[in-house]
Amino acid sequence: MSNPYVPLLILLALGFGFAALSVGTSLVVGPKRYNRAKMEAYECGIQPTPRAQGGGRVPIKYFLTAMLFIIFDIESVFLYPFAVAFDQLGLFALVEMVLFIITVFVAYAYVWKRGGLEWD
Repeated sequence: MSNPYVPLLILLALGFGFAALSVGTSLVVGPKRYNRAKMEAYECGIQPTPRAQGGGRVPIKYFLTAMLFIIFDIESVFLYPFAVAFDQLGLFALVEMVLFIITVFVAYAYVWKRGGLEWD
């Protein structure tokens, strides 16, 4: 009987092999002509400035959005083990998952009510 992780390891090795082959090929075959324009930062066609318009400060809204994404993303990851082993866990796990989902929706409603999902 073979190990069930062998196909996963083969797929992982193929992915790493393809990535290494692609990077190696581009280093060997790609052009090596560098000039000043290629070495400058490119910002969607706008000439880069040494200092940001707002004095270099980033609005806190960016950080709040990133934290909300991370929180709700991590909470959704907890649903995967439950979905995989649903038939083996029984009623107790079902009740626990319902309470977990209710907690997630309460947090979601709180963020929505406070205007955390509105982008100005």
